[in-house]
Amino acid sequence: MSETSSGPTYEAVTRNIRVRVAPSYLGHSLPAFPGQHLHSYQITIINEGSEVVQLLRRHWRITDGHGQVEEVRGAGVIGEQPTILPGRAHTYSSFCPLPTEVGSMQGTYQMVTVEGKFFDVAIPAFPLVVPGARN
Repeated sequence: MSETSSGPTYEAVTRNIRVRVAPSYLGHSLPAFPGQHLHSYQITIINEGSEVVQLLRRHWRITDGHGQVEEVRGAGVIGEQPTILPGRAHTYSSFCPLPTEVGSMQGTYQMVTVEGKFFDVAIPAFPLVVPGARN
């Protein structure tokens, strides 16, 4: 974990692919998500290697404050399957509704090289916490 002007960031590196996550709290009981705490997160995927890679799939493990785990799997991220050239990055933002004041997320991205080699990249665990909430 490191700190930026907008809050903490969390990082993991797998096979020269760095995943950086910056979570933030959006609010409680927004009209589209009644009774839920809404958290956003910005993810930057940086290709620090020499191979061109494409992000194919995502797998999330979302854990709420009661220890309940929800697994989310799907193609790409926010409707895209980005190709990331060496030395380049892909950044996107998304969100997660959570029924409790604390929780966490972590997961993996399935990547493929242009040579057809598949591998998983770790998404670091990061907290989803309502400001002022007790862990």
